[in-house]
Amino acid sequence: MVVTVRSLGLSGISGYEVSVECFLSGGLPAFDVVGLPDAAVREARERVRAAIKNCGAKFPVSRITVNLAPARLRKEGTLYDLPILLGILCASEELKKLPEGAAFLGELSLTGGLRPVTGVLPMALCAARSGIRELYVPEANAAEATLAEGLTVYGVRDVGQLVRHLRGEEPMEPASAWQPSGAAPSLPDFADVMGQENVKRALEIAAAGGHNVLLIGSPGSGKSMLARRLPSILPDMTHQESMETTEIYSVAGLTDARSPLITRRPFRSPHHTASPVSLAGGGTIPRPGEISLAHNGILFLDELPEFDKSALETLRQPLEDGVVTITRASGSLTLPSRFMLVCAMNPCRCGWYGHPSGRCTCSEAQVESYMRRISGPLLDRIDMHVEVPSVEYEAMRRREQPESSAAVRRRVNAAREIQKKRFAGTDVSCNAYMTPPMIGRYCALDGAGEKLMKGAFDRLGLTGRSHDRILRMARTIADLEGSENICAHHLAEAIQYRSSNLLK
Repeated sequence: MVVTVRSLGLSGISGYEVSVECFLSGGLPAFDVVGLPDAAVREARERVRAAIKNCGAKFPVSRITVNLAPARLRKEGTLYDLPILLGILCASEELKKLPEGAAFLGELSLTGGLRPVTGVLPMALCAARSGIRELYVPEANAAEATLAEGLTVYGVRDVGQLVRHLRGEEPMEPASAWQPSGAAPSLPDFADVMGQENVKRALEIAAAGGHNVLLIGSPGSGKSMLARRLPSILPDMTHQESMETTEIYSVAGLTDARSPLITRRPFRSPHHTASPVSLAGGGTIPRPGEISLAHNGILFLDELPEFDKSALETLRQPLEDGVVTITRASGSLTLPSRFMLVCAMNPCRCGWYGHPSGRCTCSEAQVESYMRRISGPLLDRIDMHVEVPSVEYEAMRRREQPESSAAVRRRVNAAREIQKKRFAGTDVSCNAYMTPPMIGRYCALDGAGEKLMKGAFDRLGLTGRSHDRILRMARTIADLEGSENICAHHLAEAIQYRSSNLLK
């Protein structure tokens, strides 16, 4: 007798349906799992055997064959423990037929309890698309599974509870749809930063349009402090953005059972010793890297020249395309990676080049060598090059309170609403991602603007990419002012963010 139990699997960050087929036959007792299982799936035999015995059921003394279909796809992880157990119980007639339209997943302990697994949200979304009506998951994963609409989710504590439910002896209550509760923890505020009004203005523009930023300044000028306060002025996440980000975090095992939905834009800050694989993703079994974990949020690289050159070069293609494709012997995986790149660096190795104190000990050749650690193509993909001057004593001692993040965030949200209406019906969410046809349509310049742009193009030696990024920034500056047209002063402000003296 062959019993088929519906389950689910993961390929990258996408779910797919898996049929767990269990067959009991005569012959010497054996327990085989086929269908391209990894080591964790093969080890399910011992967990299932112990769980069946410890929940009071009888483990069949026969030849057991379990097939995980489709067999062409590699099955990974411990989530097939529960469907394998149910298939054996049904095949041995310990259980009657399972409910139609139901799928099961979960890791078993030896006592029959269910432990949480990763990647539940993308699998639940796949279940809803596949016509599955009921999804049985470990109790700790139930809140996350309820984020997928159109499913009745049951959180299972242990095998005994599930068996009694399936026999009709003690029906389980479906898990309630997760609802956010309580206020989110507060973020570091711009009101803590004294002075640096020009830099705050640049970060406001960056947040409003999703632009990449490079902060250049001497030690102690506040580069890292400002960058870590940037999340406090980022616009609210849409529901779609929250779901996209949560899917990635779910696969990476970074979701919280109490707050399964990511509602705050990510802020990822890897150390400068990070490898290319840790940034882009990959491994023997490809997994999301830092640039995918920063999707819809910020990737902050402090001490930019100290990063490995090959690691930095992995950012070039994702910055343009918004996705990263990882190819390994085990297969190819495409992950979303639409993020704001925020970098901070010193102007030289000692850090004091250009400082009024004149304490820099680096020669011109050493300064140039330090700057050459960052390639021109990568710099060209960073919209804004912002010099962060040392804070003056008077600014540190002033008594008036600087503008709060909440006030800045209101302006940023207003600018994003304009962009949302402008790009409605397209895949573009903000000005930084405008396509060339959109730039031609929404970034038209008047006579004064054309003259200013041509002068900057010739004087600064801009590339075609730089030209487009300046126009996108100018469009954002105009949106912050509520202006329908790009004026000359909008364009002038955008141009000055591409003309840093320290990067020439």
